[in-house]
Amino acid sequence: MDLKIQDSVVLVTGASRGLGNAISKYLVDEGAFVVAAARSKSDLEELAKYSPERVHPVVCDMANKNEVSLLVDKAIDKFECLDAVVNNAGMAPAENFLESDIATMEMVLSVNLIAPAVIAKAAANYFISENTNGSIVNIASTSGLKGKASLVSYSSSKGALLRFTESLAAEWARHGIRVNAIAPGAFVTSAQSAVLENENILTARLKKIPQRRMGDPEEIGPLTAYLVSPLSGFVTGSCFVIDGGEVSKL
Repeated sequence: MDLKIQDSVVLVTGASRGLGNAISKYLVDEGAFVVAAARSKSDLEELAKYSPERVHPVVCDMANKNEVSLLVDKAIDKFECLDAVVNNAGMAPAENFLESDIATMEMVLSVNLIAPAVIAKAAANYFISENTNGSIVNIASTSGLKGKASLVSYSSSKGALLRFTESLAAEWARHGIRVNAIAPGAFVTSAQSAVLENENILTARLKKIPQRRMGDPEEIGPLTAYLVSPLSGFVTGSCFVIDGGEVSKL
């Protein structure tokens, strides 16, 4: 199926590993150019080897608002245009909220909510100035749909990201800008290493998922590509859950 994103330019944050890495590679396979942003220079350089002509690595700390505010301009400077943004970068520290420092929540919100907001606003200003239909995809989480113990800051930030997505979709639709979210469940990534490395914990975790498995990172790429594609032109303000049926069971 031709998703019609050949030579589109997509900014992907948190692109160096996990879901962001898989998304970036799938977009490249579909013919897009990817501006890959993350903190790890070495991991970004490794990703760039996948397609040196189509992957442009940019080192950026998502907690640094000044660095984040430059990402859209850097994408445009490199490829002379921007068609879509995938806000994927995030952090999910385990915490006992009674004992945690409120600074932890502030940091999580800065990365998981404020950074996507800064990027979305800069991208929207560009889309409007160029009179082009742009797409923004926010990678949320099933933890934003259902609050989870020991993940208070993370769940709060992802829940806020979902409401942010809906609000922007309603406000920016008249400009031709689409804003959607994806809420992944448990995927086989380094973020799940504590689960994957303990057989007992893994067995208990899989029992909560109707499909009895975690997702493969490659499985999120097609959905993301569809949402940045013009083929999803009438889709905005939606949240797509990809979790093996876990949320539907709760």
